[in-house]
Amino acid sequence: MSKLLISAFADEYANLFEEQLQALRGFGIGHIELRHLDGKNISLLGEKEVKNAKAMLDAFGIKASAIGSPLGKIKLDGDINAHMETARRVFESANILDVKLIRIFSFYAPDGKEISDMKGEVLDSLEKLVVLARKYGVTLCHENEAKIYGDTPHRCKELLEYFEGELKCVFDMGNFVLEGVDPYAAYELLKDDIAYFHIKDALFEGAIVPAGKGDAKIQEILLAHREYASEDFFVSLEPHLQTFSGLNALVGRSYANPYQYVDQKAAFTDAVTKFKELI
Repeated sequence: MSKLLISAFADEYANLFEEQLQALRGFGIGHIELRHLDGKNISLLGEKEVKNAKAMLDAFGIKASAIGSPLGKIKLDGDINAHMETARRVFESANILDVKLIRIFSFYAPDGKEISDMKGEVLDSLEKLVVLARKYGVTLCHENEAKIYGDTPHRCKELLEYFEGELKCVFDMGNFVLEGVDPYAAYELLKDDIAYFHIKDALFEGAIVPAGKGDAKIQEILLAHREYASEDFFVSLEPHLQTFSGLNALVGRSYANPYQYVDQKAAFTDAVTKFKELI
C-alpha cells in the first residue's frame, strides 16, 4: 500500500514565508506547495529571490512538493506570449527549487464565448506550455476548477488523453463537489493520471468546510488511491476555510458557511487538525 506525503499551501496560514515554514515545522509537515512568498506570487520572483527561498527551505528542513502556479488561469484571448514568459520563469524557478510538479489550469473563455466550445484553442495553448515544460524537465499537473475548460471530469480526461501522459492531474475533490459532480466517480475516471491531490472539502450546497465534514469523500478516495497507486503520492492541503471572497462568484451560489474562524491562522490550524483526524 502506498503512503500519503502531506504538503500544504502554507500561504493560507501566513503571508511571510518564514512564518509559513515555522508553522509547517510546528505541524510536523515536511513539504510545501509554493504559491505566495511574502505576499508575492512565485511566478513573479526573480532568480535571487528564488535562491533565497531555497536556502530558507533547506534551513527549515522542508521540501517543495510542487509549485502552485497561475499558469493557464487567463482568458484565451489574453497575451499568450507574455504568459509563456511567465511560464519560463516558473520553470526556471522549479529547477532552482528542485521541484518537478507544476500546477496549471486550462484557460477561461473570452468575453461572450463558452469555454466548452473552445477545445481546439485550449489544446493549442496548453501544448505551448507542455513543449516548454519538456525543456525544463518538469511535469505540468492540471487542476480542475470552475469555469476553465477542465472543470468537469470528462473534459479533464480529454486533456489528459490528448497529451498522452505528458500532462498529469491535480485532483481536487472539493472543486468537483462545487461543480455538482460526484467526486468518487470523477476519481474512477481520472485515477490513472493523478499526480497528486489537493485537499479541500465542500458541501454540494456551496460551502467549503474542513476535510471530512463535506461531500468530497476525501477519506474514501485517498484510501482507494493508496490501494491503487504503485508509488507514494502527495496530498496538498488547500483548505480555503478563511472567508474565500471569490467563492460565491466562482460557483454562482450563495451559502452561509457553518465553519467560521477568527483569522487565517485559526482556519489553517483547524484544517490541519481535521485532516490528520480524518486519516
